[in-house]
Amino acid sequence: MTIIKRLKICFGFVLLAMAAFIAPSQANANVSVDFSNPAFAPVTGLTSIPIGHAVFCQTRPEECGPNSSVVNAVALTEQRWRELVNVNAQFNSSIVSVSDMDLYQVEEFWTYANGYGDCEEYALAKRRELIARGWNPSALLIAVLRQTSGEGHAVLMVRTDRGDMVLDNLAGLIKTWDQTPYQYIKRQSQTNAGQWVDIADNRPMATLNVLLAQRR
Repeated sequence: MTIIKRLKICFGFVLLAMAAFIAPSQANANVSVDFSNPAFAPVTGLTSIPIGHAVFCQTRPEECGPNSSVVNAVALTEQRWRELVNVNAQFNSSIVSVSDMDLYQVEEFWTYANGYGDCEEYALAKRRELIARGWNPSALLIAVLRQTSGEGHAVLMVRTDRGDMVLDNLAGLIKTWDQTPYQYIKRQSQTNAGQWVDIADNRPMATLNVLLAQRR
C-alpha cells in the first residue's frame, strides 16, 4: 500500500471520528436566533415558582439548579425534529391521564409518572427523555398556562432555532407556542431550572379562540 493511500485511509478515519464526536453535541451548540420573531415566547423578569414544582425541587434538588451550559436555542435538524415527534407521541400514548386529586388527593403534585399522571407528569417525562437523548436542558422548559376554558395546564416548551415548540399531551401535533390556543403565564428560566420567568403573552382572546377552532 502506498503512503498516499495510507494517508487517505487515515484521513477518512479521522473524519469519521470527528463526525461521531460532533453529532451528539449538536443540541448543545449555540445558534443565532432572532428573538423578535413571534415564534419565540417573549419573557420578562423572574417570577414565582409553581407550588408543585417547588415541592418537586425539594425532593430532587439536582434537577432544579443552574444549568451548567446555556444555549440560545437548539438547531432543529431533521433528526432532532423526529426525536421531538417520537418523544411526544411516546409519552402521550404511554401515560394515562389522571388528575392529581384522583391520584394523590391534592390539587397539584409534580412527579414522574408511573403509568398515570397529570399534564405536569407528561412534561417532566418528555423533558427527562430528551435530556437522556443529548438535548441541552436549558432549551427544555416546562411552561404553565390557561386554556380558553380558564383551566390550568402545563406543557414542555422546547426552544429551537425555528421557535418555541410545544409538546402537549392534549395535542398530537407539535406547533410553535404562538400557534397554540393557550394564554401562557410563565416558564422555567433557561439559566436555572429551579427559577421561573414571566411570559408576556399579549395575544387577544379572539386569536386564541380562532386557534382553538382550528384545532377541532
